[in-house]
Amino acid sequence: MRTIKHIAVFTSGGDSPGMNAAVRAVVRAGLYHEIKVSAIYRGFEGMIENDIAVLDSRSVAHIIDKGGTKIKSARSKAFKTKEGRQKAFNNLKKHNIDALVAIGGDGTFTGAHIFYQEFKIPIIGIPGTIDNDIYGTSFTIGYDTASNNAMKAVDMIRDTATSHNRLFFVEVMGRDAGFIALRTAIACGAKAVMVPETKIQPKELLALINKGKSAKKSSSIVIVAEGNENGNATELAEAINKLDPHFDTKVTILGHIQRGGSPTTYDRILAAKLGVAAVDALLKGKEDLMLGVYDKELTFTPLEKAIKKHNYIDKDLLRLVEILSI
Repeated sequence: MRTIKHIAVFTSGGDSPGMNAAVRAVVRAGLYHEIKVSAIYRGFEGMIENDIAVLDSRSVAHIIDKGGTKIKSARSKAFKTKEGRQKAFNNLKKHNIDALVAIGGDGTFTGAHIFYQEFKIPIIGIPGTIDNDIYGTSFTIGYDTASNNAMKAVDMIRDTATSHNRLFFVEVMGRDAGFIALRTAIACGAKAVMVPETKIQPKELLALINKGKSAKKSSSIVIVAEGNENGNATELAEAINKLDPHFDTKVTILGHIQRGGSPTTYDRILAAKLGVAAVDALLKGKEDLMLGVYDKELTFTPLEKAIKKHNYIDKDLLRLVEILSI
C-alpha cells in the first residue's frame, strides 16, 4: 500500500449527471481510509488559481441526487502551457496533496496525462461525460441519465407528432459519437437515426421515412446526433422538404436539457463504484490510469490509451432501429 495522506478531486470539461455522486464517493472513501481529501474547484483552472479547499463528510451530504457538479468545472487555456502547469503543481505542493482523482472526458484525461508525465503525481481518471465515447469503459457517468432525458423529451414530442401527422427531426447531443442518438431511437421507436458513424444520404433517409408513410403510420420521428456528417436536424429537415414537400416537418433541438437533472440509479451506482475504486487504486500504487466497467467488472486503461482510442457504437443496435421501424 502506498503512503498517501492527502487526495484532491476535481471535475473538468462538460458537466454530466452523476459527477456529484462520484465526488461524494471519493471524499467518503478517502475519509474511510483516514486520508485528507480536498476539492479543486473549477478543474485545472482552479488548480492554477489555488482554488482548493479541504472537505469533510458533511461537505458532500445531499449531493448524490443533484445534477451538474458542486465543485464546478471550467476550461483552462493556461493549463495548456508549461508555466500554467508548473503553477498548478506548486499549489498542490503547498497543500501537501499526494494524489489526484480527475473526473471528466477526453480533454480532462489529456491534461491529466501530461501533468503526470511532467510531475509524476499519481492520478486516477474517472470517465464523466454524457457522450459515452471514452475508450476503456462500456458506460461513462452521465450517459444513462442523458439518454433517459432525451427519451422522455421524445416521448412528449411524439404526442404532438401523432396528433398532427407530422414528421419530427429531433436533435440530440453527440458531436463525435452517436451513442445517445442510437439509444434514444430504439427506446422511442424512431423511424430512423442519423449518427456520425454512418453516412446515410438524404435520399436514403427519405426512402426510410416513406416506408412508414406507406404503412399508414400516424407520425414519424428521426433522431439526429448533432455531429451527423450529412447535416444537423435543421439541415436534414430542409433536405427532405426539398425532395418531398408534402411532409409537415418540424425540428426540435434538445440541447443542454440532456445534461441536467437528477442522475439515474445506474449513474449514481456507477459513480459510487468508480469513486471508491479510484481511492483504492491510488492506495495500491496505481497511477496514470482510467477506471471503467465492462460486464460489471472494474477495468483499468492507461490514460494515454483512453485518449487516443474511442468507443464505437454497436452496429447490431443500428440494425434494431431498422427492423423495429417497419
